Amino acid sequence: MNRMIAAGFVAAVAVLAGCARHDSGSTTMSTTNQPPAPPAAKVTKTDAEWRAQLTPEQYRVLREAGTERAFGPVYDEFKKQSAGTYYCGGCGAELFSSDHKFDSHCGWPSFYDPANAKNVRTIEDRAAGMVRVEVRCAVCDGHLGHVFKGEGYKTPTDLRYCINGVALKFVPKAEPKGTATEAQGKQR
Repeated sequence: MNRMIAAGFVAAVAVLAGCARHDSGSTTMSTTNQPPAPPAAKVTKTDAEWRAQLTPEQYRVLREAGTERAFGPVYDEFKKQSAGTYYCGGCGAELFSSDHKFDSHCGWPSFYDPANAKNVRTIEDRAAGMVRVEVRCAVCDGHLGHVFKGEGYKTPTDLRYCINGVALKFVPKAEPKGTATEAQGKQR
């Protein structure tokens, strides 16, 4: 029993060390006011095309199954975002909604359910000496993060989609016309 606990501890330390070791400096989550055009079909590109389109950190996470640094600038940004939709940073597929986000205090953006389940797929991940469930974009096969079940969060699904923020593109919900903000702008 003690060996199992020790092995679990060593595996957890290895995962956290791996995350810290791969930090490539300042990163941000892409934000735009216009939703990307939804992909009409599966998106496949050459390695050179992905490298040309993505930032180095996005490429490392989406195409090489990397992990951004926990509690970094992307996580801080995520916590400040209000209502909106999260799209794949690689192909623009709709993935998550702010309606399903919550702060799990894990250091990465967390959601309890995808906004568009057909665009999210899961696969068993045996990397880092443990069994986890990897989350990928079903449209471009980009690595998004992992999903965990049974952790006791008070969410409708008891799931935690732990997602790398650099793999996402955030589009804030448009303010309805005639709002207070618009009225203030006209008064100036």
